[in-house]
Amino acid sequence: MAPEPFSDEVRMIRDTARAFVDRVIRPNVDDWEEAGRFPRELYLKAGAAGLLGIGYPEELGGSGGGVFHKLAWIEELMRAGSGGLAASLGSLDIGLPPLVKFGSDELKREIVPRVLAGEKIYALAITEPGGGSDVANLKTRAERVTVGNREYYRINGAKTFITSGCRADFYTVAVRTGGEGHAGISLIVVPREAEGFSSGPPLKKMGWWASDTAELFFDDCLVPAENLIGEESRGFPMITSNFQMERLTLAVMANVTSEMALEAAINHARDRRAFGSALTGHQTIRHKLADMGTLLEASRALTHACATRMEAGEMIFKEISMAKNFATDACDRITYDAVQIFGGMGYMRESVVERLYRDARILSIGGGTREIMNEIIAKQMGL
Repeated sequence: MAPEPFSDEVRMIRDTARAFVDRVIRPNVDDWEEAGRFPRELYLKAGAAGLLGIGYPEELGGSGGGVFHKLAWIEELMRAGSGGLAASLGSLDIGLPPLVKFGSDELKREIVPRVLAGEKIYALAITEPGGGSDVANLKTRAERVTVGNREYYRINGAKTFITSGCRADFYTVAVRTGGEGHAGISLIVVPREAEGFSSGPPLKKMGWWASDTAELFFDDCLVPAENLIGEESRGFPMITSNFQMERLTLAVMANVTSEMALEAAINHARDRRAFGSALTGHQTIRHKLADMGTLLEASRALTHACATRMEAGEMIFKEISMAKNFATDACDRITYDAVQIFGGMGYMRESVVERLYRDARILSIGGGTREIMNEIIAKQMGL
């Protein structure tokens, strides 16, 4: 049997995804970047093509498939050249898994098929103002109350840096239902129309321009008690298990960003002449490109090794944290050097490496910062 990364099913998904990106996204991506958003209809088109459903159960409207099927879609989507578009179109993949794995059958049947069809947009809301990666100390609180004859959670607090925050229809929100620390955290599905919920205007960012990122506000927000995911105050393990796939995804996004920057730098170095020859005629440039290529190949190998183990059902908190750090470090270096090789043109908005350089910077911050990854690695090493 062929290794999973090269199976016929994965190739078919890659071909479908590539054709979709070439036909629907690539011709428009520059305009969407400049506009700071893309049409909501793109979710419907990706849903109709079965791309949003990759990795989700068929009984919930998904397309089935495993880790490498999902990664094939992510890689091709990233090759459109907009990390922000990939992040927002793929925000369901960080918000929906806890609901699919731990939510009630009724809640899943109500929400999941519509999200996978692209009819509804789903997001994850964990990060808080002043909290950053310190998930265990989040402050947004939910209290169980009775209104009339029905049980609700009353939520008060705020979230920030939420991908798809401006227009998501549903959010998986991390709240405090118990005492301090990780043991008091729950996950609740909050619909946009919930009383007391609001979102702010799009936040202006250094990169990921096409991604709508916003603050969320909960002012005595009332949500039916049945919107609780799993058991009360047992949300932290759901969050940590969800992080594993998110970190793998970020490593893949970093690798594709690196690949695109390296390809652009090689092509530019072959075409650009300086001091009587192409840039590739200068040893300094050739060696820089060789170092960039070496970093990318090493990162790909580590990322694929982690993906293979995750496909087998392993929980690899240490290794996936290593892979994310290595991939994002490599991406920082490769995109930096690509801009340097382009010279002044690399600083211009018309240059693809300018966008790749900006978009790369968030990858070592999202899904847990580089410093948090190192703390996880150290703890897993017994330090």
